[in-house]
Amino acid sequence: MSRFERKFGKYAIRNLSVVLVCCYAIGYTLQFIVPWIAIYLSLDPYAILHGQVWRLVTWILIPPDSSNIFLTLLMLYFYCSIGTTLERTWGTYRYNVYIFSGMLFTIIGSFLMMGCAYLFMQETMLANGGPAEFFRIGSMYVSTYYINMSIFLAFAATFPDVSVLLMFIIPIKVKWLGVIYAVMLAFSFIQGYFFSKFVILSSLLNFIVFFFTSRNMMHLNPKQIHRRQEFKRDIRRSMSGITKHKCAICGRTEVDSPEMQFRFCSKCDGNYEYCEEHLYTHTHVKSKGNP
Repeated sequence: MSRFERKFGKYAIRNLSVVLVCCYAIGYTLQFIVPWIAIYLSLDPYAILHGQVWRLVTWILIPPDSSNIFLTLLMLYFYCSIGTTLERTWGTYRYNVYIFSGMLFTIIGSFLMMGCAYLFMQETMLANGGPAEFFRIGSMYVSTYYINMSIFLAFAATFPDVSVLLMFIIPIKVKWLGVIYAVMLAFSFIQGYFFSKFVILSSLLNFIVFFFTSRNMMHLNPKQIHRRQEFKRDIRRSMSGITKHKCAICGRTEVDSPEMQFRFCSKCDGNYEYCEEHLYTHTHVKSKGNP
C-alpha cells in the first residue's frame, strides 16, 4: 500500500462503475426531457473560462451514443461488469485513480486543444462563427466514451486470456478484442478531426500510464486472484483466533476476560499457563519419573 493510498484511500468511491452508470442514466433522462440540454453540459473550455464552471463536472453526465437503446443498455452493463471486476482486482483506491485520472486528462486535453486552436487555427475559428461557436461544436466530441474504452483496454491487459462471446455466439479471448479496439482507436486518431485527436489521446492517457507503470498487475488469472482472496480471508480468520494467553484448565483467554491475569506455573513440567482462578488450585503437571 502506497503512502498516498494510506492517506487518501478512505475517500475512494466504492462501486465507481455503478456510479458512472447512474450518471449516464441521469444524462439520458435529461436529454429525453430537454433534448438540447447537452449544449449546456458539455466540456467546453471556452465557456468554462467565461464563467460556466459547472461544465468541469456535468460533462460526465453526457452518455455514449443512444441511437439504439438496447445496445446501449447492453454495453453499459458490460462496462459496469468489467469495471467492477477491475475494482475488485486492483482495489477501490487504484481503480478510482485510474478513472479519475482519465477524466482529469480529458479536461486538461480540452484546454490544450483550445490553446492549439488559438495558435494554429484562428482562420478556421473565424470561418466557423468565432471562438464561442467553434469550441461549442468541438465540445460535442467530448464524452466518457473513450474513458469506457480505457476500462476495456485495462481489463484486456489484466485478464488477456478471459473469453467472451462475440455477438453472443463466437468465443474470443479478450486480448484479441483489445487488439481490435486498439487498431480502431489508432485509425480514428489518424483519420479523425482536430477535436477527436485531442479527445482520444487525452482520454486514453490513463491507460498508457497504466500500461507502462503496472506491468506486474497484468496477466493475472482469475483463479489466481480467487486463490489470493481466499488466502487473505483464511489469514484474517486464523489471525482472529490467535491469543496471547490461554488457561490450561478452563480455556479462557484475554479475549474472553480482558481483566483476567494469566501466569505460568513454575512447578509444572512444561509451559502451562493458568488464569488467576486456577493458578493456585490446579494439580501440577509432572513428567514421568519426576515426583
